[in-house]
Amino acid sequence: QVQVVESGGGLVQAGDSLRLSCAASGRTFSSYAMGWFRQAPGKEREFVAAINWSGGIRDYADSVRGRFTISRGNARNTVYLQMNSLNVEDTAVYYCAARRLEHVRRTSDDYDYWGQGTQVTVSS
Repeated sequence: QVQVVESGGGLVQAGDSLRLSCAASGRTFSSYAMGWFRQAPGKEREFVAAINWSGGIRDYADSVRGRFTISRGNARNTVYLQMNSLNVEDTAVYYCAARRLEHVRRTSDDYDYWGQGTQVTVSS
């Protein structure tokens, strides 16, 4: 089994920055992509960003491209989401997910392991 744990959420003001962290532990597999999703109250979970095993391929939702940056740590089991120029619409619970295969995907069904989520609240 693989455990995924997010951290770094909080309350910030519009225009501020925040960095989320995610670590996968437990049973390891040779290579896996990781992604970030978010779910705002009353809305469906949506894709935010994903990164492949090597870190060379990154994908972003249009709503965050240019403001958010996904990256992997030197230890491949960690991933970060640097969020800049936050706005009220970014308020959501952010989830980190890992998939057994190395290629990035935008669909939540393609991910096998999920964290519990971390709340990000942006005030105006």
